[in-house]
Amino acid sequence: MTATAAGTTAPFRLFGLTVLRTRRPSPSLVRVVFGGDELEDFASGDRDQSLSLFLPHPGQDEPVLPSFDDENWFASYRALPEGVRAVMRSYTARQQRRTAVGTAEVDIDFALHEDGGPACRWATDTEPGDRVMVLGPAVEDNTGVRFRPPRDTDWVLIRADETALPAAAAALKWLPAGAKAKVWIEVQHTEDRLELATDADADITWLVWDEAAPSALEAIGAVPAAGLPAGTPYAWIAGEASSVRALRRYLVRERAFDRKRVTFVGYWRRGLSEEQLRERAEEA
Repeated sequence: MTATAAGTTAPFRLFGLTVLRTRRPSPSLVRVVFGGDELEDFASGDRDQSLSLFLPHPGQDEPVLPSFDDENWFASYRALPEGVRAVMRSYTARQQRRTAVGTAEVDIDFALHEDGGPACRWATDTEPGDRVMVLGPAVEDNTGVRFRPPRDTDWVLIRADETALPAAAAALKWLPAGAKAKVWIEVQHTEDRLELATDADADITWLVWDEAAPSALEAIGAVPAAGLPAGTPYAWIAGEASSVRALRRYLVRERAFDRKRVTFVGYWRRGLSEEQLRERAEEA
């Protein structure tokens, strides 16, 4: 499935995974730990490694997908009846590890919302033994990793909402000792503030919606130039699409960031499902 031309490997492939256990790092997050023999070939690039997760509908034992050998795989997937084909959502591989017994595990964090969709409901109800499919990385250097500070970066700006918190946490863990980072993270509840492991010199500001905190744009805008580290910056901003775009415009126009040094990712858009987002992207 991953073989291509001689001596090369396709960057992504389908992996069948099984739920091993779950836990709640915070009121708004469910961490699902997956295992399976196929994870031996899973090659996360760390940082904000994205993947496509395929979930079964209620009543299905496993997600329904066409054969990945199909050259028009995505078109074949879309051609399946909506209530039959697997639910597809984009997530971050929060952490991959090898266990003492020689097996592999990968963690995926699910952000929960009161009006959450099928992925939220699945994460809340899932039990050990449940089966999913993942279109994930088979090589570490892949296009699903977007957090890529250039070599001449002097400091990093990170902004994330709760949907991008797993990616921001993984990026912070990846940063080396001595790296400077200014971080703003928006979460729903006070209890959603997590201890984030990092060797970097990171100044982390939590913006809690329940506490009527300002938005990340307002909070960053209130920081005087003298309050930011000196040198050449790199910015990674992710979360709700319109908020991400607004902050990118601000950094480029008002703070003179080089637009090529600002990575921005819309994880979701207010009022649209992920299927609708994908449909609009295809139309564009």
